Amino acid sequence: MDLKIPDKLYFKIGEVADIAGVKPHVLRYWESEFNAIRPTKSRSKQRLYRQQDIELILRLKDLLYNQGFTISGARKQLRRKQEQLPKASPVDPSSGGNDEQMALPLGGQLDQSLLKEIRQDILRLKKSLEISS
Repeated sequence: MDLKIPDKLYFKIGEVADIAGVKPHVLRYWESEFNAIRPTKSRSKQRLYRQQDIELILRLKDLLYNQGFTISGARKQLRRKQEQLPKASPVDPSSGGNDEQMALPLGGQLDQSLLKEIRQDILRLKKSLEISS
């Protein structure tokens, strides 16, 4: 699984299908079977996958196609791996804590630029709520 994933924030289903070497309908099926695969959707309802989604899809493909697991077995295997990961310590958002402490459920780290963008959006939202009240 030494596949190079392009350095982008979001990927469309066709791009993910090409990277993973599966058809788009397989990805949609896996979404229905695995709760961990939850791409965001654009305004036009297109699925937008992140790099951690692609990494999970590649891990899942390896379990199903190369190691011979069933859907149920792969689900158990992924759950077991997730339980073995160290839990992220909670971050107090009011402390202006270290953004690097925020961990994703599957162990990947959030991109620093994405964290800054999210934080700016939240601060803008907070400011607009304060103005309207």
